[in-house]
Amino acid sequence: MAYSPDAIRHIRLSTATLPLPTPISDAKVFTGRQKPMTEVVFLFAEITTAQGHQGVGFSYSKRAGGPAQYAHAKEVAENVIGEDPHDIAKLYDKLLWAGASVGRSGVATQALAAIDIALYDLKARRADLPLAKLLGAHRDSVRTYNTSGGFLHATVEEITARADQSRAEGIGGIKIKVGLPDTAEDLRRVTAVREHLGPEVPLMVDANQQWDRATALRMGRRFEEFDLIWIEEPLDAYDAEGHAALTTALDTPIATGEMLASVTEHQRLIDARSCDIIQPDAPRVGGITQFLRLSALAHHAGLGLAPHFAMEIHLHLAAAYPTEPWVEHFDWLDPLFEERLEIREGRMLVPDRPGLGITLTEQARSWTTESVEFGTR
Repeated sequence: MAYSPDAIRHIRLSTATLPLPTPISDAKVFTGRQKPMTEVVFLFAEITTAQGHQGVGFSYSKRAGGPAQYAHAKEVAENVIGEDPHDIAKLYDKLLWAGASVGRSGVATQALAAIDIALYDLKARRADLPLAKLLGAHRDSVRTYNTSGGFLHATVEEITARADQSRAEGIGGIKIKVGLPDTAEDLRRVTAVREHLGPEVPLMVDANQQWDRATALRMGRRFEEFDLIWIEEPLDAYDAEGHAALTTALDTPIATGEMLASVTEHQRLIDARSCDIIQPDAPRVGGITQFLRLSALAHHAGLGLAPHFAMEIHLHLAAAYPTEPWVEHFDWLDPLFEERLEIREGRMLVPDRPGLGITLTEQARSWTTESVEFGTR
């Protein structure tokens, strides 16, 4: 059947604030660099074409930046009205140049991510395929681990109880936060969790960038006995050289990358061999177009992949990665979407629904603080 040209007819941008049931604290709070996190701000893009095809995408910000993402998207979104929605790479460049004066990373491209992701969702829905299948999946499920029960505001008893619950729900691995000013307390907590889980359960730790190089090396050596899947963000996210030294010195794999906001920033990690496992975040690097560029570079360098947060997007992208990845399970976003991802025997299953397989709830719409529309319905 010949291709039938289509055009983007309407875009709705909205920003919504998701309240978290419990204030969240990681090492950045305990070192005084940040306050506990109480909410996540989302930027949603909903696109409709002349032929009636639809797609939804989102970006997000924690603690700050949400209003800036929305403001930038609002300035440039109208540039894709009337364009063919299949020309995603072309449209990304068009949006990028529309806002070129504010750069090609951070808020400038995170604002574009919601639109870019919505276009991929639309394309897969139109093809009646899950996004992973459209991209070319290597697998129908991905190993999954849980983070949301392992924050530093929780006691060891609360962490182990949540870990048991996660394992009972089918989640495979458990990640807990470290990076406290008292490193002895970090060791006590990790020891207690490893003893509770036993040696066979995959366990990861995350220092959220709060160690200096000497502390990271010392703690990394102490953690070798726990047979961790990885040590995450032991150093400042932009310290490529320090991460590279740790990757060489330690047997435990080093994971990092979630805080970086462009392919170029990740390229520096890759070139320096700064990690064993790279952790890009599609909304943070500018969307799926940019994520796919990055994943190709990471695979060429022989790196493992464990995308950060937003499992609703990253499950599909991880399923298309050539080597076996991990996906981070967070239930924080459950109130935003009608659907749930299925988890079984330590793996998250790619849904059979077209596109990303998500539908915004009425609750999500009730949390909307501002919206704007372009084009005509």
